[in-house]
Amino acid sequence: MIYKNKDKLNKEFRVDCKKCFGLCCVALYFSASEGFPTNKDAGKPCINLQSNFTCSVHKNLRAKGLKGCTAYDCFGAGQKVAQITYAGQDWQQNPESAKEMFEVFLIMRQLHEMLWYLTQAFILQKDHCAQQEISSLIDNTERLTLLNPDSLLVLDLEAHRSKVNILLRSTSELVRTKAIGTKNNSLRNQKSTPKRLDYFGADLRKTNLKGTDLRGACLIASNLRGVDLSGADLIGADLRDADLSGANLTNSIFLTQAQINTAKGDSNTKLPIMLVRPPYWSK
Repeated sequence: MIYKNKDKLNKEFRVDCKKCFGLCCVALYFSASEGFPTNKDAGKPCINLQSNFTCSVHKNLRAKGLKGCTAYDCFGAGQKVAQITYAGQDWQQNPESAKEMFEVFLIMRQLHEMLWYLTQAFILQKDHCAQQEISSLIDNTERLTLLNPDSLLVLDLEAHRSKVNILLRSTSELVRTKAIGTKNNSLRNQKSTPKRLDYFGADLRKTNLKGTDLRGACLIASNLRGVDLSGADLIGADLRDADLSGANLTNSIFLTQAQINTAKGDSNTKLPIMLVRPPYWSK
């Protein structure tokens, strides 16, 4: 059965901190060097997390240089765990379930991330049989997100992710081949290697990146001003402080809000419809 609830899933992907229990502020390991308030062990509340699960410095995160906080995105996993998996019972009310809840949150985030990519793949894929296969995997993944904590904790995530990656790669190949067409691409013939492509601080303004495989590429502080990234696969690419001013990412693939949140951009940057322009980007 073809998956028909993309709008519903897209809504679920949006972070709703008011329905969460500050899970990302507790469950995750923090490092001050990565733009977080302080070094923090996983399972320990952030120093800025208040008893009502709100952040005491939320309105001043950028001013305080807390880029790690503004960049993080749980793909809506926080509210799913808080309101559905644990039916609104928070870890303060039930401290005996706190450790379990934090572990479940980390698993749920991975499942929601997979759903994000699969939904994009479904939209991009034109082959009917491939769409059906993606639709089936979306349905299966969504069912996994509704499991109870005990079942979630014993999930074989790696096996499930392998199935997801196969479909994402085939979709990527299809989209990138179409985007490249007959035009020459200076990065097109690079062979896949276990290492990330390294374009740290590189000036890529004159490089044709349409349809380029930039999976896991290091694009930290790179200059992508005005670059057309149509059909470029950016899954896992590191865009921290990359300048996307005026860049066209409308039809780039497998891009996430977290990646956009770490980059620089302006009012002329074109984003995929599922992503939101960060309020701190230049006008």
